[in-house]
Amino acid sequence: MKKGRFFAPWGWHIALCALCFGWKSAVPAHAQDAPVLAGIDVLEARNFDVLQNQRVGLVTNQSGRARDGRSTIEVLRGARGVRLVALFAPEHGMRGLITAGKKVKNTRDRATRLPVYSLYGATRQPTAAMLRGISTLVFDVQDIGSRSYTYLATLEKCRIACAKYGVNLVVLDRPNPLGRAVEGNLPTQFSFVCPFPAPYRHGLTSGEVARFLNGRAAKKCSLTVVPMQNYRGQTWDETDLPWTRTSPNIPRPSSPFFYAATGLLGEVSGLSIGIGTPHPFELAGAPGLDAHAFAQILNARGLAGWSFRAVSWVPSKGAYARKRCNGVQITLTDPRVAQPTRLNFEIYAAARRIAPRLRFFNSAKRNAMFDKVCGTSQIRRLMQSGQSADAVWSVWNRGAAPFEKGSARFRLY
Repeated sequence: MKKGRFFAPWGWHIALCALCFGWKSAVPAHAQDAPVLAGIDVLEARNFDVLQNQRVGLVTNQSGRARDGRSTIEVLRGARGVRLVALFAPEHGMRGLITAGKKVKNTRDRATRLPVYSLYGATRQPTAAMLRGISTLVFDVQDIGSRSYTYLATLEKCRIACAKYGVNLVVLDRPNPLGRAVEGNLPTQFSFVCPFPAPYRHGLTSGEVARFLNGRAAKKCSLTVVPMQNYRGQTWDETDLPWTRTSPNIPRPSSPFFYAATGLLGEVSGLSIGIGTPHPFELAGAPGLDAHAFAQILNARGLAGWSFRAVSWVPSKGAYARKRCNGVQITLTDPRVAQPTRLNFEIYAAARRIAPRLRFFNSAKRNAMFDKVCGTSQIRRLMQSGQSADAVWSVWNRGAAPFEKGSARFRLY
């Protein structure tokens, strides 16, 4: 049996592709006629005005690309009046191929021979030595809209370093693939996977997050955000921008929705969520689970924007590596109304109902990581105590409305 093989004995999963094409039908004609330009494209159209006569360091990876496919590295290397002198790599490395959580090493870029400093290795914040001779640090990395995804934690570390060492920070803005909706709590515990007091689905672009962080900081940096053009919070398909895999388990433009929908469950024992298959974060199940009952319960919940289908799979990694798992394939039917973070609690409650002997939260180390991602132990304690999905969601989502109101002044679009 091949590693990561995916089985669907109840029918092959084609519906998602058809649904993806269907999303565009609701977009007004004028929106489709005005393609979104990312910050790097706008910067180039402005003749790199904010980088003229600057020695530039660039925080980027494979997701930093212009609309025509050129890397931001290539674009800045060819820019008149701009001297690119160093590169900085976030988690997953400059090419986005390194496994989550694995340290990234300092290296040298083969194409440009520029030094590549790791911001996910011995240090996660640019040091004085790394920034020596750099007058402006540029950030161009595609985020996925969830608080625990570490690229925005890296952005905050860069902001702090720029404020400390007197370096300008320029953020080249990019769309939030989850759109503008907000979901989640306001955390009370902070870490690299919960770096700032914003809900899990924060609804902001990278540039807006930078404005939010700098605006509330005691020591501010000199910040410039190069905004997008024609962006109004569209879904990714509606922007017409090409998608580049942001990390090994975020291969498709819909992947950020699935990451938000099951990523919390990935921090606890009990369920496979598709890691080690071609469908990371799109599956939920375990060996011996009644897949049909699981799907039936979840579909009966009538969760807007989602549907569930009984399937089986064999992951190549994780606690159930090389074991046949039964469960559901999750389909995103309408990103405009879907509440992805709620699915974590719905899936957990359904699994507890049909498989009460399935063990969750049985590892102190993983429990601590779950609490870090949630920014509190409250959510885990509610789940452990058997609270309903509705009850957990109600507590989880309390921070959404206050944050949306309070962050309005930092929004650009």
